[in-house]
This record gives sequence, C-alpha cells and structure tokens, in this order.
Amino acid sequence: MAEDLIEDDFDSNSPSSTNSSTGSVVGTLQHAPFQKLVPPLNFCPVEDQLYRSGQPSPINFPFLADLNLTAVTWLEMEDPPEVFRSFCRSNGIHMYHLGLENTTDIETDEHDTIIDGTPSHRSSKGTSNPWDQLPESSIVRALEIIADKRNYPLLVCGGMGRHRTGTVIGCLRRVQRWNLASVSEEYRRFAGSRKRVLIELHIEAFDTSSLDIDPSAAPPFLLN
Repeated sequence: MAEDLIEDDFDSNSPSSTNSSTGSVVGTLQHAPFQKLVPPLNFCPVEDQLYRSGQPSPINFPFLADLNLTAVTWLEMEDPPEVFRSFCRSNGIHMYHLGLENTTDIETDEHDTIIDGTPSHRSSKGTSNPWDQLPESSIVRALEIIADKRNYPLLVCGGMGRHRTGTVIGCLRRVQRWNLASVSEEYRRFAGSRKRVLIELHIEAFDTSSLDIDPSAAPPFLLN
C-alpha cells in the first residue's frame, strides 16, 4: 500500500492528496523503495544453505550478499574475475579455486580471506582446456568442502553453471544415494540442449567411497 511506504520514497515538492478512508497522506512515488535482487544465471538451492549457479556478475552481488555466504567453490580453469574476488574479499567470503588437476594450497595475498588458518585453494597450472571434464581430484575436494558445515552457507559456481557445477552436484547426489535417473534429470534440467553424455557417464562412474565424511562436521543432509 502507498500509505505504508517510508517518507523518503516520496518527493516532498510533488502534489499529494489525502486518502479519505485512512486519513493518510499519499504522495508521488519517485523511486523504488526496495533494492532489486537478481540471482546469478542457473542459480538454485541444492540443500539447506547450499547453492549452485553460473559465474556471478556485479548485478548479482546484492543478491549474494543477502545469502551471507561463508565460502564459494570456483570450478573453472581460469581465475575468477577480479570484481568477483573483490566482492568475496570485502564480504569475508572464502574462495576455493578447484578447476584443474592437483588442487593445492597456495600463499594468499594480504586481502585474501582465511578460514581456520587454511589459505585459499587454487589449482596448479596444467595443460587442460575449458572443454575438459572436471578432474576427479577436484570433484573429491569440492565434495569435501560441501561435507564440512563450517563452509556454510556455500555457493558452488563457475561458467554457465551447467557442466562442471552439474558434475559436482551430480556426484553429491550419488553420495546421497539418489537413483541415477534422478541424478541425470537434475543435470539435464540445467544443461538443457547442451547436455553431455560423457559428463553423465562420469557422474555414474564416480567412486562414492573416495569421500570420507566426518559425522561431527557434516551438514545434516549428509547424515540421513
């Protein structure tokens, strides 16, 4: 209702009238009273406080800030855009870079966020190309991060949020003992016409025993 809007939303110099039923003054609305929140491409909740998406852009930052994220896993080979890294730094969000083989701890600069004394994870250099599937070591590391509730709220993201993100979430569903038909349906829902059979086979072949879950640190949805 117009009478419920705060006074600052109106132009004091504009014509106004009185609502005969309530007696309140109604002015001319000059700007939107609320900030517009735009989610990233292919954004979707996965589980409680666990989210997936494509690469966020600045228009998505107010939306992400509202999630109060603790950590982000970046699944692309390339470094995340500096504007996204700056957003994470300024909001105290820990970023893991898991796009290549042999993910290792690296020394962070003075602005990087550190959790429990552990530097951000970043992939070592390699000869892979962006069309390669996500390496097994990166999948396991991503699932280890997901399996630690200290990282929550957590965003798994990269690229268009289709294939690499879909691989990690698909392998998570395998760990949750989803049937393969449901796992494939979820992957295809985000990949659309660009679905890749090799990724579905990769998810199907994933060895769920490679993930060691600590019950004392795991989120509730992994303990069911």
